[in-house]
Amino acid sequence: MSASLPRTRVGVWLIGARGSVATTAVAGCAAVAAGLRPPTGMVTETPPFADSGLPALTSLVFGGHDTMDCPLPKRAEELAAGGVLPHGLPAAVAAELLAADAEIRPGGPAPGDTRSTERLIAAFTADIQDFVQRGGLERAVVVNVASTEPAADGAALPPSSLYAAAALRAGCGYVNFTPSTGLHHPALAAAAAASGVPYAGRDGKTGQTLLRSVLGPMFAQRALDVRAWSGTNLLGGGDGAALADPAAAAAKNAGKERVLTDTLGGSPEGEVHIDDVPALGDWKTAWDHIAFDGFLGTRMVLQTTWQGCDSALAAPLVLDLARLTLRAQESGARGPLTDLGFYFKDPVGEGPSALAEQYAALVRFGRRLREAA
Repeated sequence: MSASLPRTRVGVWLIGARGSVATTAVAGCAAVAAGLRPPTGMVTETPPFADSGLPALTSLVFGGHDTMDCPLPKRAEELAAGGVLPHGLPAAVAAELLAADAEIRPGGPAPGDTRSTERLIAAFTADIQDFVQRGGLERAVVVNVASTEPAADGAALPPSSLYAAAALRAGCGYVNFTPSTGLHHPALAAAAAASGVPYAGRDGKTGQTLLRSVLGPMFAQRALDVRAWSGTNLLGGGDGAALADPAAAAAKNAGKERVLTDTLGGSPEGEVHIDDVPALGDWKTAWDHIAFDGFLGTRMVLQTTWQGCDSALAAPLVLDLARLTLRAQESGARGPLTDLGFYFKDPVGEGPSALAEQYAALVRFGRRLREAA
């Protein structure tokens, strides 16, 4: 595949760079940029953002950190075999996958790693800065798409926060697409405030919670009393294995519950359960059972089933967020990008939880970027 390179190039540094979401994002960016596939699922490719000054897909240069050593071309072939990527696409974008793979550096801390927190952050920062300098990039954004980690316990910085701290030191915008701690650790609050970089997160909203952010406001607006809302997630792949840990699952479910609390004005009975089903691979099924009362107390039920490919749902959002954050930093934005709440279960800052209101805020954000161009 070949495409003309723009004069201005910007970086996207992925944490979990050899995972399914990252591989799909890199391959998908190359495919869309070359006109091999339409930009389905990319909100930044719709008319409201046409003149917002977003970096072109051809200007994005990928690199990142990962603890795995499977090359991106091989990972892409595995995803194609599983139906996540179209057949033949890995070969068509092999050059772009190889180029991104050459920019991936070892993550950590690996088992037995005795480096201090400071040394780890310094090493990760140096990797990001080297990526920017060698590539002659104008700026870069760090996007966490690694597997979910358990909630932080105590003063020690978890891996996601080490990478977040490195992003701040490198002067890069930061996006946490996972429910992991990242910049939310109290020890990073002062550094985030002083850094002057824009940041967004956390926990990308791709399936069950996306639907909840639409249905919750519907019940509230129609004055229907939701008595109970229960859900189950069946998923495989790396995320399924990670979320088999109850502590990691709790971090994930917190965002799902927040959407209901905010849109319904209270917390109905019921819980969300996450089951690891390795045979499903990158595919997931989310089922919700909603018990509600209608006029005169008539009891009714709504059940929904969402079946989708997690990587294919997440990858276009990752590209959207990278472009929006890069453009926000170029326009002088700093601190929490609350108008990007449209993409997250647990967004930073204060903002609405209903999808329609979040979309309106996102469109206004795109308009401001356009005016700053």
